[in-house]
Amino acid sequence: VQLQASGGGLVQAGGSLRLSCAASGRTSSSYAIGWFRQAPGKEREFVAAISKSGGSTNYADSMKGRFTISRDNAKNTVYLQMNNLKPEDTAGYYCAASIWSITTMRADPDRCEHWGQGTQVTVSS
Repeated sequence: VQLQASGGGLVQAGGSLRLSCAASGRTSSSYAIGWFRQAPGKEREFVAAISKSGGSTNYADSMKGRFTISRDNAKNTVYLQMNNLKPEDTAGYYCAASIWSITTMRADPDRCEHWGQGTQVTVSS
């Protein structure tokens, strides 16, 4: 499966963005999908993940209540709605697909089999 992330941009603190991760090739419903981010000079960080069916989600603690992950398997697309953005949310955001559970994706991102190219999110103060 190939993943294409989009929707990033420049936004002021307190603003919102919606990222999309479009899958092509093998149907995305065969995979759990996760979002990760990486800022310059920092390690990759788990953001959120959603199960194959969309029935289960998992969020990093700092994103709970601000970010919402969802999926539309008919469109082979996963979304990350980001509200109340903060300057510390500035990073490249990457989506990844895995046959493993969302718990496994969070614990061991290297087990994700497929990665998108990333989309930049910049939050100004």
